[in-house]
Amino acid sequence: MSIANSFFKPSCSIKKRALLLCLLMSGQSCFAIIELAPYDLQVFVEKSAAGFKVQASYIAPVSQCEAYAFLTDYEDVKTIPGIVESKVRRRNGNRVTVERLIEERILLFPVQIRSEVEFTELPNQGINFIQTKGDSKAYSGTWRLQPNEKGVTVRYASIIEPDSIIPSGVIEYFMRNNIRRSFEMMAEGMERNRDSLSLACR
Repeated sequence: MSIANSFFKPSCSIKKRALLLCLLMSGQSCFAIIELAPYDLQVFVEKSAAGFKVQASYIAPVSQCEAYAFLTDYEDVKTIPGIVESKVRRRNGNRVTVERLIEERILLFPVQIRSEVEFTELPNQGINFIQTKGDSKAYSGTWRLQPNEKGVTVRYASIIEPDSIIPSGVIEYFMRNNIRRSFEMMAEGMERNRDSLSLACR
């Protein structure tokens, strides 16, 4: 998920299954894509001075432990869309340093992003993360897990300051069309892999 400066024009549109809300606050623009199904997925993106603030949540039909096992399986490149390489480089207590390569094709632009991210694990509660080096100018955030009657609510929040060499139109396309699907695929991955995830919780 890497993106750049001067991204969204304030505009609003309604689609069949999604509501795109654009708010103007302090000269900034933002939009929310809210959809009750599948997985009660909600995604909110706000343009900040140098990049984006991203918030997302969904409900996965898994246990809190199973969701945590999914998020901390850092080397399973099938679990997070766009990641083609992911290697654990260091472990020190509850801190894990992971080197990743992300590849996306957005419109006609191939985008490749390398990063080294340090994860701080909070067992069964979630993880904090921060890019320690990489192609993005800055990337940090959190995952949080909260059990409920349907399984577990997964909450994501991040601040992304992408490399400004990526054209702003490419970034806008990515934010409007790719991010929501990425979270939906993660929710699907949790449900699809529940049997194997449950083994990690025994």
